[in-house]
Order: sequence, then structure tokens, then C-alpha cells
Amino acid sequence: MGNQTATEQFFNDKLAESKVHFERALDCKHTEFDDLYPYMIEHPQFFWYKRYVAWSELLTIVGLCEELSFSWKEQFTPHQVEYLEERVMSAKVLDFWFEKNDSKEHAQR
Repeated sequence: MGNQTATEQFFNDKLAESKVHFERALDCKHTEFDDLYPYMIEHPQFFWYKRYVAWSELLTIVGLCEELSFSWKEQFTPHQVEYLEERVMSAKVLDFWFEKNDSKEHAQR
């Protein structure tokens, strides 16, 4: 990481922020999205939509890093890299992003 350009460092910082945003959304914690749409908290689909927005942001920044040939995979576990490369926010991503569950169970899915 010592030889990064200012632009690559900028994207790595944005990627780290986006990862935190997605993880906060997964945990149903407060994010900037809550401030933008405070009326949505009352709707049942809010948390799903909030996660979708955070996932889209994360995929966008990963895509830009790839187009610019900037490394990004080091900020994620191997399973998280796999999920990001698959691009689909599936139940597997929601259940195993943090890898809290039994890894044997994950291998069977």
C-alpha cells in the first residue's frame, strides 16, 4: 500500500467507508440513509431497501477500482470478495457476510 497514488488512496478510503456503510446497514444501525429518508423508518421494506442501496454503493466503488486497476480485495475476506464478484445481494451474503455462522454450514451452501 506504500506505493499508492493519491487517487488510489482516495478510492481505497471510499471503499472502506462504503464497506462500513454496508455493514452498518446489515446490522440495522444508523447510516446516512436514515437521515435522507427519515419517513421510511416506519415502512417494513425500509431495512431491505437500505441494505440494497448500501450494497449498490459498495459494488459501484469496487467496479470503479477494477476499471482503474486499483487493488481492493485486501479490504475483504475471501468469502466477501466472492460475494462482491458475484454481484448479487443474496440471502447468502446477508447470512454470511460477517462469517459468524459455522463455516461448515457455509461450505454446504
